Amino acid sequence: MSERQLDLFSDATVRTGPSPPPSMGQPVSAADKDDAALIAAIPEASLANGTLLAAEAGRRRLAGAIPALAALCRRFKGFGADRLVPEQAAALRALGEIGGHEAGQVVSGLISRAVVQGPTLGVAVDAAATVHAPLPPSVLGSLLQHADPGIRAAACRCARRSPEVIALLIRLLEDRDRAVAGSAACALGRLGRSDARPGLKQLLREAPSVDVVESVPAIADEECMVLLGRLARTMPDLADAAIDALESIDHPRASAIAAAVRRPPPPPVSPS
Repeated sequence: MSERQLDLFSDATVRTGPSPPPSMGQPVSAADKDDAALIAAIPEASLANGTLLAAEAGRRRLAGAIPALAALCRRFKGFGADRLVPEQAAALRALGEIGGHEAGQVVSGLISRAVVQGPTLGVAVDAAATVHAPLPPSVLGSLLQHADPGIRAAACRCARRSPEVIALLIRLLEDRDRAVAGSAACALGRLGRSDARPGLKQLLREAPSVDVVESVPAIADEECMVLLGRLARTMPDLADAAIDALESIDHPRASAIAAAVRRPPPPPVSPS
């Protein structure tokens, strides 16, 4: 008999890998389980129940479920090169919801040890950015050069201060994918790199968001301050973030713009 096995999550790819996890099982009601029972059920959950149990652990933000969620991910190592692994994706999203140092360490380990691959890697990198996972520079560098632009963009959100990472982020400012270039600009702005200033100014004008606004203060010049003030006046959804950004900039012009924006408008003039 051949030693090669079918990847459970691909109907076209044949690869060497571990045996598939057992039994589809019957769906359970995850919400009816108490915390201890829920955590105990996660590592060996059937295919029908893994996603339900992981999602419930995330909804409850159960820090005690972190080792169980990691074990669930490891059960599927070697699968999903071509398709999303739902159980791994649910576990990673739950780790992102739970957050904290332990979740960050776990997500970093799952990525570094190639427990997740293919489309599920994108979910893992999103979770890493959410929980501020301490990805090793070599792993982060590989993600910043990944063929998938979604993974490159998410990896920018994991950036840490190192010469190798900063050099890659500067290169990504010219990425053909605009989302990647924008994410690189935000990362460099948060790291206080003036290389980000032109890209962040363009984003403030054309595609402002909370992430963009929060990336500006460390590299802001007076034009950035004016653009933040304009956002505070014209975009209610971004007003609080823009004012917070202005107030965090140690410059008299920023303080003046923030004060002017906070000042209530004059009452309408009554007709004589």
